[in-house]
Amino acid sequence: MSEILMKATALEKRYGGLRAVSGVSIDVHRDEVHAVIGPNGAGKSTLVNLLSGDVPVTDGAIMLRDRDITALAPHRRAMAGVGRSYQKTTIFADSTVFENVRLAAQAHGGQPLRLFRPVSTDGNVNARAEAALDEVGLSARRDTVARFMSHGEQRQLEVAMVLATEPKVILLDEPLAGMGHAEAARMIEIIRRLKDGRAVLLVEHDMDAVFALADRLTVMADGQVIASGDPAYVRAHPAVRAAYLGPEQEIAA
Repeated sequence: MSEILMKATALEKRYGGLRAVSGVSIDVHRDEVHAVIGPNGAGKSTLVNLLSGDVPVTDGAIMLRDRDITALAPHRRAMAGVGRSYQKTTIFADSTVFENVRLAAQAHGGQPLRLFRPVSTDGNVNARAEAALDEVGLSARRDTVARFMSHGEQRQLEVAMVLATEPKVILLDEPLAGMGHAEAARMIEIIRRLKDGRAVLLVEHDMDAVFALADRLTVMADGQVIASGDPAYVRAHPAVRAAYLGPEQEIAA
């Protein structure tokens, strides 16, 4: 079994009497895509927000390899090796593609302000930005202003910005949302490559994409895990069929 890069144990998120996430444990392994699926309101995005630090944990623990990151702020988790994308694209629309990725690389370097040295001369930052663009297939678009790119390309750019921070674990929240068939196919290929040497946790509603990508699946409903395992096991699980389509039916592969 591959190395566990992120491990969450008995996570709880309560808002007053409401439990958005309740007793959720999940392992994310190197060289794997771990997809989290479930009906609307199941707690999937809340789980991602807990893992990234955007929402504080009420109870439970989150480990990044052997380091407890439960109490770390989002930027500290990013420095430790946790990268994430959001449901809504977050880019600098008036900057070029390369400038967007370079800013991400620069911020991760721990020295975002250089009073006497232009960042454009920083070879390490520039190299990381170029490598990230190449990995997502945007090198030819490096000088394009981000607002003039298609939605799918903007999502690719956001992934490149995550890669520029050199993450060990990548959290992707609905990366295919709003994409056409061709754009989605391109993003699926990018995500498939992302897991090499890293761990990827994916929240996605497109079941065709999920079963094309996932090495491991966790299914949530009402803030809890109802099944977790390889795709064949999860697809056949009676609780999963009931949560999605009724007890007599099966999720399509």
